[in-house]
Amino acid sequence: MGKALVIGGCVAALGFVPAAAVATPGSGVSGTVVAEGTSAGKLKVKAPKGRTDVTFRTITVAPGGSTGWHTHRGQLIVVVEAGALTRTLDDCTVEVTPAGTSFIEPAGTKHRHVGRNLGTEPVVLWVTYLLPEGSPLSDDAEAVDCGGRK
Repeated sequence: MGKALVIGGCVAALGFVPAAAVATPGSGVSGTVVAEGTSAGKLKVKAPKGRTDVTFRTITVAPGGSTGWHTHRGQLIVVVEAGALTRTLDDCTVEVTPAGTSFIEPAGTKHRHVGRNLGTEPVVLWVTYLLPEGSPLSDDAEAVDCGGRK
């Protein structure tokens, strides 16, 4: 019975303890969403082993423009803010990513690709690079022979 009184007293005392604040109001902080895109499916992000350089970059591809064939040593998270980016991948598949969507570019030489703007307005990309420390943003790669397909 003594234990029950002690436990009951502790529970009653908790009613008098002020509740801890879950969050505190901020001040002097502002933010701007610069680009937003939704993925077609689940995004699987993998950071490089070891120290990672994280770079944020905007890229504009003019109508008729091309990134050239290239690879990346780490993953990229890409949001298409404007236009539609047409990418040809190493296996010659073509992916068109319109404004308001996002995708992951995988790392490694097995993932050669080229991005093109086949539209009439500039393609604007917001890119987050997750690269091994000291890596270049991209590496040039040989073009893939897609039998006349680009």
